Amino acid sequence: FKFPSPAGHAPTTSPDQNQTPYCRINLSVPVLDRFFNDDDTRPDFRLSRESVNVLLNHLNQDRRHCCGATIEVLVFAFWLASGASYRVVSRVFAIPHSTVHRIVHRVTEEVAAIRHQVIHLPRTPEDLHIVSHGFKELARHRAFLKAAGAIDCCHVRIKSRKLVPSIILQAVCDHQGRFIDTYVGWPGSVHDSRALRNSPLYQQAIYPPPGHFILADGGYPCLQHPLPLITPYKRPVQGVGALRFNSHHSRARCIIERAFGMMKTRFRAIFLQTQEVHHTFVPHVTCAILHNICLGVGDVVAPEDEPEDDVQDEGEAGLEAGSGALWRDRLSAEVSALEEVPLDHDYC
Repeated sequence: FKFPSPAGHAPTTSPDQNQTPYCRINLSVPVLDRFFNDDDTRPDFRLSRESVNVLLNHLNQDRRHCCGATIEVLVFAFWLASGASYRVVSRVFAIPHSTVHRIVHRVTEEVAAIRHQVIHLPRTPEDLHIVSHGFKELARHRAFLKAAGAIDCCHVRIKSRKLVPSIILQAVCDHQGRFIDTYVGWPGSVHDSRALRNSPLYQQAIYPPPGHFILADGGYPCLQHPLPLITPYKRPVQGVGALRFNSHHSRARCIIERAFGMMKTRFRAIFLQTQEVHHTFVPHVTCAILHNICLGVGDVVAPEDEPEDDVQDEGEAGLEAGSGALWRDRLSAEVSALEEVPLDHDYC
């Protein structure tokens, strides 16, 4: 199919036929008219124009049909942002229902294919230094200078004949809320600690480097090996030092909840409505990728969900809960220790 040719709009030409019309944008479609006339893209797509451009640069823009990369990305972004059915999206863009289905699935696969370009661990010691100092600033204490990430899970609803099942999306983020590791696939009935034990992050133990740790809530075990995890003290907390440690820990760890909150706010329908289940169709993973792209260009949304309180049930983690306790106690002692303050005047 070809889009109707509006007057005054230059046609796209094929490489073989110079100045031969190949595809014209149908500016009678309101959503396209707003985009190509430089209106704000956030109301329709939940992405800034800069975010759309960066996404296009990451993807293969060589299309052999008339839609073009830009139109396909807009259809995909609108579907993500609105959570509308394929039929509704087809009416919005004035293209066939089957074409919308193919576009959504194809672009989802292409975005998932660039995952390791966008979601990756700190690549240099300098990058790790920036992350660690960022967590120190979040916690407001030097005891957290070796924090290298924050981990948590969220649930994604999936289609089923019975009830409303879900799958777990586990993620680790840096001090800015950018995802540096994701793992998805376990059913929602599985405890977070079990999903962690079966993830490459835990089994391969390649991150964080020795001497560093990842912050987690009370639903995870406090570990030193093979994956260093520091969790808060369980309630009821004994002593002022433990209370102070939990306070600083929460300030730093809640960045992962803010990251999930921003992603859910931007693509709310993906996490509130049931999704198709297929090994190549992973819109929740593409949301994490788009989240990182948006943060990279300063396209930030305020999370609407309030951060949750620390989970206290360690579930399967009870047998290993002591392996990182001594490390946590040392950090707690450092938090409670008096810091040296330089004198304003030398009285000697």
